[in-house]
Amino acid sequence: MKGVMKFLKTLFLVVLVIGVLFILFLTFANYSSGFRAGVPTKISKKGFVFKTYEGTLNIGGLTNSPEGAIPTTWDFTVKSSADSVLQKIDQAILHSKRVKLLYHEKYVKFIWFGDTKYYVYDVEILNGD
Repeated sequence: MKGVMKFLKTLFLVVLVIGVLFILFLTFANYSSGFRAGVPTKISKKGFVFKTYEGTLNIGGLTNSPEGAIPTTWDFTVKSSADSVLQKIDQAILHSKRVKLLYHEKYVKFIWFGDTKYYVYDVEILNGD
């Protein structure tokens, strides 16, 4: 009986460690990195407990839908600690400037990290517009 209990405790610890490592991987690993360019149209602070900023980027072009042609947009998240990113997006919205948003895409979306899997970490305001 003692051997079975020791085996079950060891099995539980192994499963627990694997589960924690898997959650850590999903939290910190990036599925992809890249950028999107367009005109930011919205940024808003959301969340009841965990506050994040959710935005929309108009990337241009039109999508056909039953309601007619609508602009193509891309939704993204900015962590509330990224003040310089938020300031650049605010300025781009105020002056209708095109931007290049650099982002990391996560494997899964966690509700306490934002509404999307796309986390913007830097912004470049594009010249010539």
